[in-house]
Amino acid sequence: MRAESLSRGVARYPVLVRCAAAIIGGLLLFGSFPPRPWWFLAPLGVAVLTLAVRGPGRLRGGFGYGLLGGWAFFVPLLPWTGIYVGPVPWLALSTACALYLGLFGALTRLLVRLPGWPLWVALAWTTAEWARSNFPFGGFPWGRLAFGQGDGWFLPLAAYGGAPLVSFAVALTGTGLAALVLALRRPEFALRSGIVAATATLAVMPLAGAILRSTLPGPEAGDRTITVAAIQGSVPRLGLDFNAQRRAVLDNHVKRTEELARAVADGAAAQPDVVVWPENSSDIDPLRNDDAAQAITRASTLIKAPILVGAVLVNADRTTTNSVIVWNGAEGPGERHDKKIIQPFGEYLPMRGFFRLFSTYADKAGYFVPGNGTGAVHAAGVDIGVATCYEVAFDRAFQDSLRAGAQLLTVPTNNATFGDSEMTYQQLAMSRVRAVEHGRALVVAATSGVSAIITADGAVRQETAKFVPAALEARLPLRDSTTLATRLGSLPEWAAVAVCAAAVAVAVYRRRGDRVGASKGVQRAGEPVS
Repeated sequence: MRAESLSRGVARYPVLVRCAAAIIGGLLLFGSFPPRPWWFLAPLGVAVLTLAVRGPGRLRGGFGYGLLGGWAFFVPLLPWTGIYVGPVPWLALSTACALYLGLFGALTRLLVRLPGWPLWVALAWTTAEWARSNFPFGGFPWGRLAFGQGDGWFLPLAAYGGAPLVSFAVALTGTGLAALVLALRRPEFALRSGIVAATATLAVMPLAGAILRSTLPGPEAGDRTITVAAIQGSVPRLGLDFNAQRRAVLDNHVKRTEELARAVADGAAAQPDVVVWPENSSDIDPLRNDDAAQAITRASTLIKAPILVGAVLVNADRTTTNSVIVWNGAEGPGERHDKKIIQPFGEYLPMRGFFRLFSTYADKAGYFVPGNGTGAVHAAGVDIGVATCYEVAFDRAFQDSLRAGAQLLTVPTNNATFGDSEMTYQQLAMSRVRAVEHGRALVVAATSGVSAIITADGAVRQETAKFVPAALEARLPLRDSTTLATRLGSLPEWAAVAVCAAAVAVAVYRRRGDRVGASKGVQRAGEPVS
């Protein structure tokens, strides 16, 4: 009787049930992201959200449930974007991201009508992530399913298809789980084959990831090794007034490097071949300011190694460039990486006059311009790939570095402007995915933490606490070999989008045929029940 009563309740309030399921699905997705280690919640979230958005009715219904799930996911994931500028930018960005889960919901309503729908729906998730990672204003990839899988079974798949394959694997596991739930609800024994197929879909991707873990390069495997140091100088205080502290921040990084140099001289630390400073470690342009240049030169001379200095450079037109400069002792500045992917609404503001109407913080956005280059610099005889802070979220950043021959990867970052938030752990997880994706050791240097040494299998060998001066040192392997993901580049993602588009075209054709048939009193055989 209780089961019958519950069934009648669900039938009576289907909209409320679907809304609740969409919210739960979004919250499960949020729960799978760092600093929480609950990566396994991601496929559960996809499964619940898929069950919420699928069903008969108009596509706008699927869009609405997907949008609701998107809000439940992104609003708690992105509060760090509004810590110092108020809730409007945070909620606006969360809504913009949620729209793409609305797109996923609409596509799901189309694609569940096709045989083998769990595969097509998983491809729809990949397509929605691709769209969000590219549009508008260059995209915002934060919150891709892959970036919550640093501790999970799916991570090794990054070496074979990059972040898109990891996201697809998580999504396919979730849609397979949804299909299994639907199959088990039906008592007909004729559906045994459907249950078997759904179970296989549910199991194949996590098992593949677990098996492929043994194929990842060992932490020490490489062609040769070098010693790398990462310096975390910390900052006097957090917030958007970071630039007002620029001399103190530079002095902090010089001081911590000099302390490491003394430890090396005393035999308490290894002699580094390369030292990595964070993004914004010198917000005083050292190419224009002699005091800053002398301080960096002194630090590099004492440590007897080139320093990758994160610096803000002032251009002739008064715009600025976020750069990483190779600074080698008395030789001074050498090669540099100018940040190519800059953050809209932070480092620059598109349509500044328009957005000024909504927030008094519009004029606090920077006037940075993107650079160009290979994504790699040469120091101590090594080609080093650089993705500065925001760039690590984009697949193309390190793809460029690897094409330039990078044997080691670095992520200089400044997290001081986001306070004591989860942002730094979310970004650290991205670096772990990139290390596996390209089979390279990776060094994260952050102004206020968390700095880290990551091996090519995605393991965090060392990490710092937040808000304290620190130095990390490690002997890291260099590799010239490349992973399948590196060689394929963006091809797997483009293939997924193309196949999804073809499936959508077939689903639209079938949907129109169903409408014509319905008008003539004909019902398609084998039509799935919601």
